[in-house]
Amino acid sequence: AVAAIKAGRQKILFLGNLQARRDWGYAPEYVEAMWLMVQKSRPGDYVVGTGETHTVGEFCREAFGYAGLDWKKCVKTDARLLRPLEADHLRADASKARRELGWKPRIRFGDLARVMVDADFKAAGLTPPGEGQAALARAFGRRAWFKD
Repeated sequence: AVAAIKAGRQKILFLGNLQARRDWGYAPEYVEAMWLMVQKSRPGDYVVGTGETHTVGEFCREAFGYAGLDWKKCVKTDARLLRPLEADHLRADASKARRELGWKPRIRFGDLARVMVDADFKAAGLTPPGEGQAALARAFGRRAWFKD
């Protein structure tokens, strides 16, 4: 929605509960954790996540702000999008994955928003600011799975 609004193809993003707290993480890192799990000689149950939470509103502030937009002008709540049984606070405890797999997240919340906005800008035919790709390069070096 950030890219669509920036490109003039959309005016408003409608969301439900902006106060819901979530553990936001970078999906390719979670796939890496899954790969590490299947390398173990014995199966186990692991939780994968960053261990920190941010609200949906905070994510909007990061993503829209990075694109030079005022999120409060672009995001509206819609009661129809509220979940009847909302889990208000979801935070992962990935200590077992860290301990047994040596896995830990490298992309943090602010950088995740930038990575997502950069990708969506590119998909929309806009020039991305580029901080997301820079964050990926800092975190992973020249690993091919995050490149264009």
